[in-house]
Amino acid sequence: MKRVTGIGGIFFKAKDAPALQAWYKRYLGIDVQEWGGAAFTWTDGEGKPVAGTTIWSIGPAQGDPFAPGTATFMVNYRVEDLHALVKVLREESCNVLEKIDDSEYGKFAWVIDPEGNKVELWQPPAGQ
Repeated sequence: MKRVTGIGGIFFKAKDAPALQAWYKRYLGIDVQEWGGAAFTWTDGEGKPVAGTTIWSIGPAQGDPFAPGTATFMVNYRVEDLHALVKVLREESCNVLEKIDDSEYGKFAWVIDPEGNKVELWQPPAGQ
């Protein structure tokens, strides 16, 4: 069974999210949208789009979207079979959170790594 197949997104908190978003837009050319991030479309070696995107997002430091993790960031990893992977991780005694979300954006589950970082596992909807 494949486990992680790619990076679906990188999310991090900032003390001043709008200012940091503006910095990335101005100096690194990232097309930061009003929602606070950008979607990078995957391409092949010739620059032609292929199925898939990676989300990059900066949010405010307030709130606890990464709880129970304590880091200021969270990485979202793409997986092929979320339920099978969660089952295996639990059997291997990983700290997998009980909640599994299933929405129009795909299926999501979370595991806490040994350093206390919350890691998001994402099975995209079919065809993505």
